[in-house]
Amino acid sequence: MNEPGKATARSPFAGCVIFICVVLMIVFLMVISVVTFFRQYKEIAKFTDEKPVVVEVTATEGREAELNALAERLETFRQDIMDGKEATLALSPDDINTAIAVYEPLKELRGTLRFTEIGEKDAKIDISFPLNGKPRMTREGEVGFMTTDRRYLNGTLTAKPELFEGEVVLQISDIQVPGKTVVREFTERMSPHRIAERYKTDHILGPAMKQLTGVEIADGKIVFRRKEGEKIASSIDNKQVDSASNRLFKFLGVAASIFLAFVALVIFLGARGRKNKGEDA
Repeated sequence: MNEPGKATARSPFAGCVIFICVVLMIVFLMVISVVTFFRQYKEIAKFTDEKPVVVEVTATEGREAELNALAERLETFRQDIMDGKEATLALSPDDINTAIAVYEPLKELRGTLRFTEIGEKDAKIDISFPLNGKPRMTREGEVGFMTTDRRYLNGTLTAKPELFEGEVVLQISDIQVPGKTVVREFTERMSPHRIAERYKTDHILGPAMKQLTGVEIADGKIVFRRKEGEKIASSIDNKQVDSASNRLFKFLGVAASIFLAFVALVIFLGARGRKNKGEDA
């Protein structure tokens, strides 16, 4: 018969310790997540602005002949690749900027993105991209419980286009913001920028993008092509697209592992201590 006050195999001590440690682990991970979250927005605020910079939109007045020629080239290319034919389309910075200014599906890019130069390996793109700022409580007149104040990334991207799972993306190598320094981690997180993701469901642009087998920079232009038998070559994979999330989960995983190791040590020492007391008794 067990003596009163002594720990037994049915002692609730171990269960209580495990429950307490699990709760502490959850609290620990929540605190780490919140701290990391707000530190991230604090760093982003250093190279972003509260207001957007209006990016020039290409003028189209008096350019009817040029617009018709561009429209004919675009439609001929689209029709050819949808028919399964081999086709190539080379667009200069002016071609791209004009298309953004004219075509309704591209209207969301107007005033936020402009190609300024296409070099031998990459392109220079002026941008004014909206970003979510640090979360805050809503004020009087605002809807909801939480909201954010917009921040704007006003600067120049250095990037090259690539294909990724049926869409054109921008592989960003550098972001320049006048008078400010963009941390490398942000550039890596933003790249590849899925500039055309919204068009994957567009009834015209979506099917056309899926027919592309290659995109490259050549002779100061971005060249889109469909070539029979060509396999899409890309340096981008799903891991790179999800790199920001992967880094966060990896960090939390390491933190959780360390904490669980500490919990295991506490339980082991507690069990060993009870065993020693039983032997001494």
